[in-house]
Amino acid sequence: MDILVRRRRATAADVLADLPDQPSYSAVRSMLRLLEEKGYARHEWDGPRYVFLPTDDHAHLQKAAVRHLVETFFNNSPESAVVALLGDKESLTTDQLDRLAKLIAQAKKNGGRL
Repeated sequence: MDILVRRRRATAADVLADLPDQPSYSAVRSMLRLLEEKGYARHEWDGPRYVFLPTDDHAHLQKAAVRHLVETFFNNSPESAVVALLGDKESLTTDQLDRLAKLIAQAKKNGGRL
């Protein structure tokens, strides 16, 4: 999906070429079909081949990916996800923590939403 978002338009061959550990061509086509079935991608005809495009804007896709990550790996607990990020070796800078504190304060005022 990140390849489609970055390129904005890509054939299965384009996606395959951008992958570091290249699976088979049919595996890439299957993944693109799955993304299409889930509503994350769509295709257009370009001569004899399909060109795939993301269906939504980048911000919406980011939110969907984070929501899926939190549901899958953190038992649907955003708090657990944040704790895992804060406990990572790549610690946040003081400026980043200050910005996060401001966003948290804003979310508290808005009933949990930014």
